[in-house]
Amino acid sequence: MVDETALREAFINAIVHNDYSREVPPVVEIFSDRLTITSYGGLPAGLSRENFFRCRSMPRNRELMRVFKDVGLVEQLGSGMGRILEAYDSSIFTFEDEFLIVTFPFAEGFTVPNGTVNGTVNGVETKNQILMCVMQNPDYSLDKIAEKTGYSRRTVVRQMKLLQEVGSIKRVGSPKTGYWEVIQQADSDK
Repeated sequence: MVDETALREAFINAIVHNDYSREVPPVVEIFSDRLTITSYGGLPAGLSRENFFRCRSMPRNRELMRVFKDVGLVEQLGSGMGRILEAYDSSIFTFEDEFLIVTFPFAEGFTVPNGTVNGTVNGVETKNQILMCVMQNPDYSLDKIAEKTGYSRRTVVRQMKLLQEVGSIKRVGSPKTGYWEVIQQADSDK
């Protein structure tokens, strides 16, 4: 299984340190062999990976951090990272330009409960992950989105059609040379 304290801290960090300026929420995905938490925004400007792993903190959302502290969900800046690094090494973190991903591998023999498909419930997280992928690279083809997200091409085609129907994305230009434009973030199953 996953260390519960580390998982709790990673989830809180994803919420508190997420960059909400582009309306991209943190995403939690459950796969057969791992659980991932993805937050948008990457590392804050001025915070190096070295300082990140030294448990230095640069809150992106000070008011949200204050609220979490007031209700007792966080104790002090940087303390959550220390708890994560007590249970796991730094290899569980993946840094991308706009995303920070924490991957918790499941213990041998763990099975994912029924009701989830690639970490989604009712397709909500599928839509969010596809939107995040398109925001990261608007030039991606449907095949590339499927490759990057781990979903089947059929799932990507279906979700992209739904996202276009609700006005979350639109295709600009031709299918071969065009790109995807994210109009609004869809964070609920519409």
